[in-house]
Amino acid sequence: MFERFTKDAREVVTGAVDEAERSGSGTVETEHLLLALATGPGGKGSFALAALGLRGGGDAIKAALTDARRRAGLSKAEADALAGLGIDVTEIVSRVEEVHGVGAMSGDRQDKSWWRGHRSFSRAAKDVLEQSLHIALARRERGIGDEHILLALTSGRGVVSEVLADHGVTYESVVRVLGDGGGGVAKAG
Repeated sequence: MFERFTKDAREVVTGAVDEAERSGSGTVETEHLLLALATGPGGKGSFALAALGLRGGGDAIKAALTDARRRAGLSKAEADALAGLGIDVTEIVSRVEEVHGVGAMSGDRQDKSWWRGHRSFSRAAKDVLEQSLHIALARRERGIGDEHILLALTSGRGVVSEVLADHGVTYESVVRVLGDGGGGVAKAG
């Protein structure tokens, strides 16, 4: 499948591997794909992120991802809904972290050891890359560009898609910025 990737998409994939290495992660995760897309040289997907106000914001994106993981996968909308019921997610997270350490609810470990060598892609990252192929095919486009990776990131579930949605980057907004009116798109459900 990698041979179908455009130069921009290949740079996102290799940038994600670099992001995983810098963070000390043994696997390439969807967040590494997003960070590489937001900070890389840029194609249509990077342009769409910029148009939606999220390009070049590596530190802002990292902070948003960290915050979302600290909420144990709850979206901002879910945390706000719980707040409406009098449940303060931030307070719960703080109390859990007092007892079990920072990142306890997300499964983050503070003692990540440096890992060298080949970094495999997590199941979720592989799913994003596979979904990018389906999106490109549905749009009748020959190559898989970084815009297809972005569309796949927005169409999935999890912390990355929630962070993107919290910043107004949704499947529909990306399609609108790309200017194709949404014809022939495949969205994961």
